[in-house]
Amino acid sequence: MPLEADALVLDFGGVVTRTLFETHDLTERALGLEPGTLTWQGPFEPGSDPLWRSMQADEISERDYWRRRTEDVAALTGRPWSEMADFVKAARGADPEAVMRPEALQAIETTRKAGKKLAILSNELDLFYGSDFKMKLPFLQGFDTIVDATYTKILKPDPRAYELCLSELDLPAEACVFVDDQLRNIRGAEAVGMHSVHFDVLDPAASYSEALGLLGLSSS
Repeated sequence: MPLEADALVLDFGGVVTRTLFETHDLTERALGLEPGTLTWQGPFEPGSDPLWRSMQADEISERDYWRRRTEDVAALTGRPWSEMADFVKAARGADPEAVMRPEALQAIETTRKAGKKLAILSNELDLFYGSDFKMKLPFLQGFDTIVDATYTKILKPDPRAYELCLSELDLPAEACVFVDDQLRNIRGAEAVGMHSVHFDVLDPAASYSEALGLLGLSSS
């Protein structure tokens, strides 16, 4: 393993943003729901979220999980939503910066200042958040590439998704550190030779510290 990789490749939802599980309070306020209405907790309380456990067991896809959650919240609010983006834009669109992880923003800035490359490799950035969401996030303008399966139609962990990102960065796999909160996607990255950090939503600071360490950088 090289002491210093040359690029940081990040998943978006859950890694750069806080998860929807962590921001139920913001969602409830934005949608006019009573506090405590949204009880599904995904990785924070997997024992109480059978649908999440089905996703982790590869019985349903991540897109299937969020489609079902969109339908649940649409029913609660009486909204005519048909797409995940409808839900996310209503819940987060007014103030997207409020749901960014501060640890992510710090790591991105540290990486940028060190002259390393930055990339997003997402299965659903615009599909989930809407095409105008990232326009409200100036820090993304400094990324070297954003590879989004909303448009490529190639979902992680398909090796072609990682290879497309590597091609955009013009770097070999071993020069890149990939960060994702889904183990299947981590295994996909490792299969093509990328260094990886399985992002822990319960300890974001530790995950970003590990990723920066692989870049030869410090999180402090």
